[in-house]
Amino acid sequence: MMDIIALRRDLHAHPELGFTEFRTATKVVQILTELGYSVTYGKDAIDDTSRRGLPKPEVLEDAYQRALREGADPVIMEQMRGGFTAVVAEIQGEQEGPTTAFRFDMDALPIRESKLEQHAPQATQFRSRHEGIMHACAHDGHTTIGLALAERLSNRKFAGRIRLLFQPAEEGVRGAYAMVEKGMLEQVDRLFCMHLGTGVPSGHIRGASAGFLATTKLEAHFTGVSSHAGATPEEGRNALLGAATAMLNIHALPRFSSADTRINVGILEGGTGANIIAEHARMVIETRSTSEETNRELERRVRNIIEHSAAMHELTASVEVVGSAIPIRCDMELAELAVQQAEGIAGFTHAEAISDSAALGSEDASYMIRRVQEQGGKATYMIVGSELPAPHHHPEFDIDEAVLAPAVELLEKLARTLQTTDL
Repeated sequence: MMDIIALRRDLHAHPELGFTEFRTATKVVQILTELGYSVTYGKDAIDDTSRRGLPKPEVLEDAYQRALREGADPVIMEQMRGGFTAVVAEIQGEQEGPTTAFRFDMDALPIRESKLEQHAPQATQFRSRHEGIMHACAHDGHTTIGLALAERLSNRKFAGRIRLLFQPAEEGVRGAYAMVEKGMLEQVDRLFCMHLGTGVPSGHIRGASAGFLATTKLEAHFTGVSSHAGATPEEGRNALLGAATAMLNIHALPRFSSADTRINVGILEGGTGANIIAEHARMVIETRSTSEETNRELERRVRNIIEHSAAMHELTASVEVVGSAIPIRCDMELAELAVQQAEGIAGFTHAEAISDSAALGSEDASYMIRRVQEQGGKATYMIVGSELPAPHHHPEFDIDEAVLAPAVELLEKLARTLQTTDL
């Protein structure tokens, strides 16, 4: 039987950023293949042109070579070269029936993990070996749960088909859309997505989540003309000044009466020296809203500001979508079933059909959920509680490993029950 604590700690010690999950995805392929699943990966599992926020080629190659040094299977990994790190596995049960899918994200964050002795991964020696990268959002736990579920279901003692989706690049909401575009959610009747933690304590389960926001992540580049800032400033066209103009006006956008909104310029950089008119500048922006339509309007206004700020300073500007998500609407039938199935599982003490607080974040599993619902299927986004020593995306983040086994048992019960339950 799989040692889920050891597996989670191995994944935690070897975190990989979005689209560079070469070692992680290779391990997923190996385990699923050994368990008898039909496994699809590489370019067969994710659409090339729909990937958003893809790292630079040199970053992808560096991560690829690191994974090789750490023992990743080179034959499997060759199919993932260039950032094709999605994995999809299927298994047919003993009898015919509907298709139930489960989604698990795999990527880590660009955060330097704590070295404080009270931080469990440091004290127990499974702290990140990749300095500046860490699992600060429980995706190591999610991947572990997915693989343990695969092991449980490998006996095929159920009716219907199980599909397991291991997604790259959830951070920055970048990977799910490309898997949807590749057709990985076609003919799915029920979809379960889940997250550990998010402020829900250990022992608690939420069958559905509310409050996920639509979002668009934009990267803008401003290009001007460099010149000597003292001798010939009039000959320059200051890209950094144009970007700063855009930033101030983006943050000056009004609130909307139609929906709640959020906006942020998270990165603004440019220039090479105090005495040089900046030729290039880069800005990364996000819009968010409770309404998909309002978010689109907010994005339109941001693009308008960028265009006119560039024109004001006689610059050129380009804008690229590097991530996006839409709101999530959960099907309460699945949420209530999750609550029912949690009863009697050791480790769960409290279950609710829906989270009593809004998430106010964004999740690109939203594209998977919507695609299933568009086909007439049902989907939900569950929360499995975990005590956290620090918030998500914090250097001291860690999960309560005791919640892993109950989470696996819950998903197994759902998988086996759903194949015989008409919802």
